[in-house]
Amino acid sequence: MATFLTTDRRTEELRTAAFAASPLGTPDDWLSDDARWLFEELAFVWRYFDQQLGEIPIVERIESSTVTLPDYQELLLNIRQQVIEGGRWLALAASSFSIELFFVRSAVITHAVEEHRDYQMLEQNYVAVGGDLQEILTHPKNVGSEALNAFMFHTAQQPDPLNAFGAVFIIEGLGSAKAAGWAKNIKDALGLGDDAVTFLAYHGENDDTHYDKLRALLSTPLIDRALAERIVKTAKVVARLYALQLEELGNV
Repeated sequence: MATFLTTDRRTEELRTAAFAASPLGTPDDWLSDDARWLFEELAFVWRYFDQQLGEIPIVERIESSTVTLPDYQELLLNIRQQVIEGGRWLALAASSFSIELFFVRSAVITHAVEEHRDYQMLEQNYVAVGGDLQEILTHPKNVGSEALNAFMFHTAQQPDPLNAFGAVFIIEGLGSAKAAGWAKNIKDALGLGDDAVTFLAYHGENDDTHYDKLRALLSTPLIDRALAERIVKTAKVVARLYALQLEELGNV
């Protein structure tokens, strides 16, 4: 069972390991105390999330290279709707930023533009592994996806939703830290061609760039302790709901 380590239970050795595993990496020395606190808390959120993922059957099978073709088809069916909604909540979040945070709005709009067609790769991958296009086009969200997307739209419509970067930390972190390895394991285990894993492979290659932008945003003077706490809380919620989405494959 995954356990989140509170500050009083963290040794320096655990902190070093958590920073090494975190998609954000180790905080720079020049960061403010609040930003360094944020980097550490997010590192332990990631540590907990990674443990949670490892306990989910579909993830365990992918990471042990025992995934089956029906497993992969079910995964594609169940994440497409969340990917479609991701572009929508990013656009909504962008519209919720005030003119004083115009540079943040611009960054979020750019991100939304870069990702709003990603769901089409999922459709192509599904067809490439023998799936029916109409089935993935009409497949409803599973119960975990419903919860995740409801929370994300709620967050995105709040004024100046800077805490949404906690969600970006989790979702883009999957691309940066997991997608390339998952693509390779699925491809090798099932003997698939490159055309069957383009969604995961693309995010494995490109989400590092997105993370550089996120790291820059989380390092700005905008980050005070109150905002840092909100970002961490959002990351915790999204981590749990994203894991729930993977736990509830097929439960529509």
